[in-house]
Amino acid sequence: MSVFRLTVRSVVREAEGVLGLLLADPGGADLPRWEPGAHLEVTLPSGAVRHYSLCGDPGDRGAYRLGVLREPAGRGGSEEVHASVGPGTVLGVRGPFNRFPLVPAERYLFVAGGIGITPLLPMVRSLPPGSWSLLYGGRSLASMAYREELAGLPGVTLVPQDTEGLLDLDAVLGELPPATAVYCCGPEGLLRAVEERWEGPLHTERFGASPVSDSRGSGGSGGGFEVELRRSGRTVRVEPGRSLLDAVREVVPGVAYSCEEGWCGTCETKVLAGTPEHHDSVLGEEERAAGASMMICVGRSRGPRLTLDL
Repeated sequence: MSVFRLTVRSVVREAEGVLGLLLADPGGADLPRWEPGAHLEVTLPSGAVRHYSLCGDPGDRGAYRLGVLREPAGRGGSEEVHASVGPGTVLGVRGPFNRFPLVPAERYLFVAGGIGITPLLPMVRSLPPGSWSLLYGGRSLASMAYREELAGLPGVTLVPQDTEGLLDLDAVLGELPPATAVYCCGPEGLLRAVEERWEGPLHTERFGASPVSDSRGSGGSGGGFEVELRRSGRTVRVEPGRSLLDAVREVVPGVAYSCEEGWCGTCETKVLAGTPEHHDSVLGEEERAAGASMMICVGRSRGPRLTLDL
């Protein structure tokens, strides 16, 4: 999928530390369709590539809405957006992509932590009242983006930590029918807490790397392995302590990548032979078992050799 260019139509303050951006085609053309849960890959003016969930109306083909949290301790992308992106700024965009789709269910519970509300907002707006509930936690009401928009919807519970404490997951999850589809997006601690408490259908999206097991395959992080790049006709050696992505970039410098932590999906690569060792939070269990693709920014090899479609 090629990169296209969109212009920032407006920038608004959605909450303390959160900017809302509206992106539009500079010529007024309709934008590609998307469904709740989708995100965009955005190339900032500096060349940095970041991923942001779409949080507007999927029926609005005239603009994409993004919510960007300022993270002073992050990798610099959010700081750039807050400091230098304004109306008229041109951004490169790929997508929309959707690895967090809304699946059919009789009943839904949505659990959001902080900026994790962004992919969930279009989901709840697309569902009939009475079929869902939303538990939304944040540091304070002032920091909770789209709270006024959500206040008009039935089934929403806002839990600002400074006045009400942490989300009571035991109480909420303990009362759910077992077939309820639970969707969760937010900090790693929240996702792990939900995963530990809910054994029914669970769908999560991370904005950072997930914890990985220390167990290693025979050719994994404890030892090096070789990677054949079939289309390039080259074989490279991945030494212990070096990422597969770094080794691949020596031969294919233009290979797509972004987060380098295994959560955005940009570097997903087809595996032609060998058994990948997965350390990402993108692929599901069946996809991992199939071994047909891998995230080369964090993935390794379980054997002495992999062959990739690069």
